[in-house]
Amino acid sequence: MRILYAEDEPDMNNAVTRSLRDEQYSVDSCRDGQEAIDCLAGAEYDVVILDIMMPRVDGYQVLSYIRKKDPALPVLLLTAKDSVDDRVLGLDSGANDYLVKPFSVDELLARVRVLTRFSHQSGNHILKAGDLTVDTTSHVVKRGDVTIDLTAKEYQLLEYLMYNKGSILSRSKIENHIWNYDYEGGTNVVDVYIRYLRQKIDRDFSPKLIHTKRGLGYMISEEAK
Repeated sequence: MRILYAEDEPDMNNAVTRSLRDEQYSVDSCRDGQEAIDCLAGAEYDVVILDIMMPRVDGYQVLSYIRKKDPALPVLLLTAKDSVDDRVLGLDSGANDYLVKPFSVDELLARVRVLTRFSHQSGNHILKAGDLTVDTTSHVVKRGDVTIDLTAKEYQLLEYLMYNKGSILSRSKIENHIWNYDYEGGTNVVDVYIRYLRQKIDRDFSPKLIHTKRGLGYMISEEAK
């Protein structure tokens, strides 16, 4: 899952970004509204977390940009304002949820989990393909009764493939969705991580679930492709 987090207060930005990454989310963080818009113009996100009071462009203006670009993208607004009128304004402007500062990081993470499920139009936190299961809440991955240990990036890639089961995802789409703007790795990173996943998910199991469509990309499917 890729998240955009916009917050101008440095300590809070760093703390929340760290907590989100600890939960195995890919996070692009920025500290003003214009930077948030620039990120949104160049990448796809599953959830956007916006502080309302930001320099250059405020959260409401960023939200307006988002709704013109993607009416379905889940947005969580953060603000120090806690009046009913402020909450109504935020929700009426197109936000999916509203969290008043100060807040606990655990509550923020819980709301993000709900919004990520919403972004994939699923209330079920268990993803399945054959005997492969992915628990998007606990991040436990199993094939049958065997628990499979994945690194954070391997898990993010598998979860993305599972949410799009049966659909071909190009290398560029996967890289854009899983790796944030700080990434400076090689151009074959997707192929490398697909190989890692195959070694753990498919090598000792049948049927094989990770498929290559030559020249197009990769997919998870229960049927041979």
